[in-house]
Amino acid sequence: MGRRNPQRANNKVAIPSSHLRIIGGQWRGRKLEFMAVDGLRPTPDRVRETLFNWVQPYISGARCLDLFSGSGALGLEALSRNAESVTFVDLNNITTRQLQTNLQLLKTQSAEVIQADVMQWLESKLTDMEPRYDMVFMDPPFRQDMVKTCCALLESHNLLAENAIIYVETESELSHPDVPDNWEEHRSKTAGQVSYRLYIRKN
Repeated sequence: MGRRNPQRANNKVAIPSSHLRIIGGQWRGRKLEFMAVDGLRPTPDRVRETLFNWVQPYISGARCLDLFSGSGALGLEALSRNAESVTFVDLNNITTRQLQTNLQLLKTQSAEVIQADVMQWLESKLTDMEPRYDMVFMDPPFRQDMVKTCCALLESHNLLAENAIIYVETESELSHPDVPDNWEEHRSKTAGQVSYRLYIRKN
């Protein structure tokens, strides 16, 4: 997690930056800058490596949705591994601007960045009128009780393809996230303060 450490230059507040490393695929080893704004908590390399080992059979050609995208680490990793497209959604305009910059540096046309409140964005989707996603990455702010609502909105607005894969990252003390009954837990693991789970949607 980055902490804000304001430094003034030309009467403006400079936001410190950090870097993330893409760990697999066509951009393997590429380092990208992200802004260390308050609350930003990129998924650690070790967790990303495990996750993408889990989803490797499903990622190529997948239409992906990265909710609470922050640095974009998960969606960028998916694009590097031949996902068809990624839609990034995050409320923070600083992180979304930096994500746009990084996508331009990578010269990819397969991504869309939406600066919006995730809950409001999901609620705005028209049932049976929107693209369906094959894979969703969900890494909401910890301890704000967002998982249940986000999962319910994905289902109720019919945003998931048949047999969609959903990744949910939470605080470790949340032992059993409240997800729809037709989501079958496929894999799960805890690393330090982070628990992460992979679900497969069943019809």
